[in-house]
Amino acid sequence: MGTFLAGLVVLVITIIVFWRCLPRDGKMHRLVGTEWEPYVGVAFCSAFALGFTMMLAGFLDYLG
Repeated sequence: MGTFLAGLVVLVITIIVFWRCLPRDGKMHRLVGTEWEPYVGVAFCSAFALGFTMMLAGFLDYLG
């Protein structure tokens, strides 16, 4: 069950950070339009996949 909770924490942190990076008051995040922009997108996708996979692994371990 610890893996499930760790995955949930990773997923929640990823969602919060993604929410904070969205445009606010008509202003884009400072990394938009830079050479780092694609890496940030890959990092968000990787963190989401990691959190979901950890939750799934913990849930399947709990069942088995």
